[in-house]
Amino acid sequence: MANSYQSDITKFIDELKKKDPKLEEKQREGRARLWDRDIDADIWDGFREARVPQKPYVYQTE
Repeated sequence: MANSYQSDITKFIDELKKKDPKLEEKQREGRARLWDRDIDADIWDGFREARVPQKPYVYQTE
């Protein structure tokens, strides 16, 4: 495989970046808004304690 080869996907992404130079910045902002957050251990402990054990076959009626 030659070093100059670029897949169609790579070309598409490069075109998107050329059309919108702030695309990567927008992606980072979106990621920070949704994923890059501090986790509150107390809240997670409460979630774990409140969890109801699931039956082996969840659709079975009693």
